[in-house]
Amino acid sequence: MAERLIMHENMRVELRKKHPCGSREWTITRIGADVGLLCAGCGRRVMLEREVFERRVTRILVQQEKGEEA
Repeated sequence: MAERLIMHENMRVELRKKHPCGSREWTITRIGADVGLLCAGCGRRVMLEREVFERRVTRILVQQEKGEEA
């Protein structure tokens, strides 16, 4: 079995496909069976299934600690 991606809210990630606004950067807003994402370019919120999200992540941009605030 492949390792699961360790993620938490407020983590910034880059996805493989560009959003229609042109941005590839997203902020994780919710974690569960689905992952809630906020586009860094236009502020659009989307939900992806966890497995789809894990396939589309190309890299982690900012990994904020749980206690830190932006």
